[in-house]
Amino acid sequence: MVGGESQTPVSLSDRELQIIDLVAAGLTNQQIAGKLEISKRTVDNHISNILTKTETDNRVALVRWAMLWGKVCLNDVNCCQLPLPNDLTNTTHQ
Repeated sequence: MVGGESQTPVSLSDRELQIIDLVAAGLTNQQIAGKLEISKRTVDNHISNILTKTETDNRVALVRWAMLWGKVCLNDVNCCQLPLPNDLTNTTHQ
């Protein structure tokens, strides 16, 4: 493990991926529970299981893990491809 993040792929359920997306959006467990119409205790359990599966220690490390593995996209931070060097046009400023 480097930086508290799992270096191997992890199998997550659709619900777990949904919860990771909501964590990455900044929602609290109570807010996630309301949005998904489940109890906060269920969200707590899901998050605990997700942290164990991903070998992360906290929500910040979880979001970093999710971005690294392409599980979440934050404002196109890790979702868009950068242009290749050949695609860049050389412009000169006068």
